[in-house]
Amino acid sequence: MIPVWMKWVKEVRLWRLSLLILFGITFASCTKGYDEYQPNLGHDFELDMRLGDPDPNGYYHLQLSNEWQTLHRISGKVSPVENDYELTKVYWESSHYWLIGDTLGFIVSFNDISNDQSYLYMTADTTYVTWFDGFEVPTINDMCYSTNEGEINIMFAPVENMKGDTVLIKAQAEFADGYLSQIIYESIILH
Repeated sequence: MIPVWMKWVKEVRLWRLSLLILFGITFASCTKGYDEYQPNLGHDFELDMRLGDPDPNGYYHLQLSNEWQTLHRISGKVSPVENDYELTKVYWESSHYWLIGDTLGFIVSFNDISNDQSYLYMTADTTYVTWFDGFEVPTINDMCYSTNEGEINIMFAPVENMKGDTVLIKAQAEFADGYLSQIIYESIILH
């Protein structure tokens, strides 16, 4: 006669073995569908500053409006896609920022526009502001998505006290397969 505790041990071992087999089959079947998906994407990326042709030095020119802030749309094209989940994400940066409530000055990022340690506050009375963290407004939105046809649009909005300055715009596309495009830099002189 087999003791009761030995029957219990035998049942627990069978139960563990059954669970192990079930989990093994489940996890092995989960990866098959993912491996089969390979999007057929192009990696074209170009900008249309919508400011005509650049001058001989490669600079675009934007005439500021009579309002405090000028709104300007920058467009472009990326490779078209069939599915909404394959839309291209485009990241944008600008060298210029402005402060909410401050109509006298603006902030310029020197050298690498992704380096947040090299900002300088510009104003006629040369008063430097070092506490603007959290109150800054970029002159360009930081991201946009393409349409299925590959069209991209973003808003650029400099303010009147930036007149006469040159703004550096940076754009980079991230495609659905993870590919990052070359970074495109464009310069706009504000008039």
